[in-house]
Order: sequence, then structure tokens, then C-alpha cells
Amino acid sequence: MLEEIAAFVASLSKVLRASANTVKSYRRDLMSFRAFLIERGAAGGEVSVQAVHADHIRAYLGELMKRATRATAQRHLAAIKAFFRYREVSCGASNPARGLRSPRREKHLPSVLREKEVSALIGGAAADDRAGIRDRAMVETLYSSGLRISELVALNWADLDYEMSLLRVRHGKGNKQRIVPIGEPALRAIEAWRRVTPGVLTDGPIFTNLRGGRITTRGVELIVARMQARSGIANRTTPHGLRHSFATHLLDRGADLRSIQEMLGHASLATTQRYTHVSVNRLKEVYARAHPRA
Repeated sequence: MLEEIAAFVASLSKVLRASANTVKSYRRDLMSFRAFLIERGAAGGEVSVQAVHADHIRAYLGELMKRATRATAQRHLAAIKAFFRYREVSCGASNPARGLRSPRREKHLPSVLREKEVSALIGGAAADDRAGIRDRAMVETLYSSGLRISELVALNWADLDYEMSLLRVRHGKGNKQRIVPIGEPALRAIEAWRRVTPGVLTDGPIFTNLRGGRITTRGVELIVARMQARSGIANRTTPHGLRHSFATHLLDRGADLRSIQEMLGHASLATTQRYTHVSVNRLKEVYARAHPRA
């Protein structure tokens, strides 16, 4: 089997022009599968590609999922399928991986802050200096409008309509645009940042580092982490966690899914629907605390 794997990996690199990382990943996963076959004594202890059948692959995936995530198992199966498909096409060999389904990916519910935790997080900005004023404005904007971190750092002053309390947000491939509301506390925080920011240009970035360049996504992540540490809240969050909190709190207070979908810029309503699970869990918590016979 070793020679066949080597031939497949060479084909990936030379014929399909796969990236070095892809080639390395496929080879590593196939060698792991080979090691499993050797350990299980497939084909009398000598690994023969012709002796491998679907049950070997299923058993391997079963063992893999005991110690790894479903995403990892999916990746390994993708490598195995590509390997046997290559052999099927190149030399007419049988394909034991045909028809095998990938394990379903786990559905992780987003981490959400409570409303009082959001207030504590915003209070974690050192508001008495220029950096603190900016940090408060960024977090207020993330939570107020449910922006992705990439959308936040891409904002220019021309994207903000003070009179209408709206933001023009660019997102996704093709630089698509959507219009989202922004709340009064966030507008006040942005105005405070503008007052301490010299040389503001209409087409320039709203949020900058202290040297004047557009702030990076990594910079925002570090700032949110520092604010969380100062706020003392135990529930860990990220800029994307504030987006989750924005959607969940809207849903908790009666907003409809379609409106939330529009504000988040989700192409599919199914993506937005996961927030209903978070709200149901929150509802169950309230019931358990409040009902005398819960």
C-alpha cells in the first residue's frame, strides 16, 4: 500500500497541482489509515490495497471518532475517498470507499453573553484615554449592529449616516453591501472617538490603531480579550461572540428571524435559525429558576 500512496501523493502534486499543505495532509491521513490496517492485521498482516474493503474504512472511522472530532474524521474519509477514486480512474481498481457517507459535523451552539455581561464588557474599556475611547466605540458598534469583525475594520466614515442612524456594511465575496441600524449608545461612542481623532477623512477608516492606520482584525481580538479580562466576566467572548449576543438578544426581545437574517447578512435563513436554539435554552433556564414545580 505504501507504493500506491506514494503514487497518489505524487499525482496530487504534479497533475492536480494541489497545495503543499493539502498534499502533506492527505499523505498523513492515508499513512494513519495504513497504520490502522497493519495494527488490525488486514490482509494477513501485509497491507494490500486490493484486500481493503468498506468495513475496514468504517472501522477506522469508528476508532478515529473515539479520540478526534467529526471534522477530523470527515477529513480522513475525504483523503481515503480521493485515494481510492484515483486508483479507480487510473487502473480500474475497485473502490471500497464508494457510497460511504461522511460523519455529520457537530452543531455547536454559539457562545452568548447575557445583557448585563455586555454592559460589563463595555465598562472594561479604559474610557479616560484615547485608546479606551476607541475600544469602547468598537465594542459598542459590534454589539449594536451585529457586525463581523472583518466588516467592522472595513468601515469608513462615509459608511456612517448619523442622521438616519445607519451603517453601510461591505461583506463577503464581491464586496456585497447591506444597510444595518446602529444604536444611540454606539453613535455617541463613535462621536467621542471622532472628537479625539485628528485628520479624519470621509473615505478613511473609522477605527484605526493609535498610529492612524486601519486597525486589524487581530488588533480588535486582542482589545476585546483585554476588555473582558478587565470587566471580570467569567463568560469568555470574542468579537464574533458579540455578533451572536446581538442576534440572540434581538430574538429574546421579539425580533423576527427574517429581520435578524437581513441585519446579519446571512444568505440562508437556516444559518440564522440556530439562534432559536440558544433562545430556547435561555427560556428553559428562566423556567427552571422561576417555576415552583420546574
